[in-house]
Amino acid sequence: MDSPVLYGLPPIVGDDAHTLILGNMPSVISLAAQRYYDNPSNAFWRIMGDVFGFAADAPYEQRCTAVTAHGIAAWDVLHSCQREGSLDSAVRPESMVPNDFQRFFDEHRGIEVVLFNGAAAEKNFTRLVNVANDLRYRRLPSTSPAQTMPFADKFTIWREALSEAAT
Repeated sequence: MDSPVLYGLPPIVGDDAHTLILGNMPSVISLAAQRYYDNPSNAFWRIMGDVFGFAADAPYEQRCTAVTAHGIAAWDVLHSCQREGSLDSAVRPESMVPNDFQRFFDEHRGIEVVLFNGAAAEKNFTRLVNVANDLRYRRLPSTSPAQTMPFADKFTIWREALSEAAT
């Protein structure tokens, strides 16, 4: 039996975005809620809140406003795919359809840095997306609970990358 086709979420992005954080595809929990990183075990909002000074459990719209106020955008590599569950390893490679990054980068010319939220995002972006640009790219440890690196280590790496991206 084929897995259903899953469709991602629109980007979180403001007019002054300078850094794009790319995941691979939202989890089942995030898709059901229509909110990025909605799994309470995912460290994304905790990291963003600690770095930028807002409550990780604030209402979703406030969290989105807080990150965009700091020039951060968030999106995913995949527009759609077939997958059972939430693991990136469960995505059927032949089903992957990337988002339209040429259009996105044309519309958001201030973006200079792309931070990959994990190895799958970097791998699939490299494999599926062909855009000519002079952006800086960096892979970070996934904020997913499937990435078992201790939070303190993830936080240190993410904080450094976000600080460098802002300069």
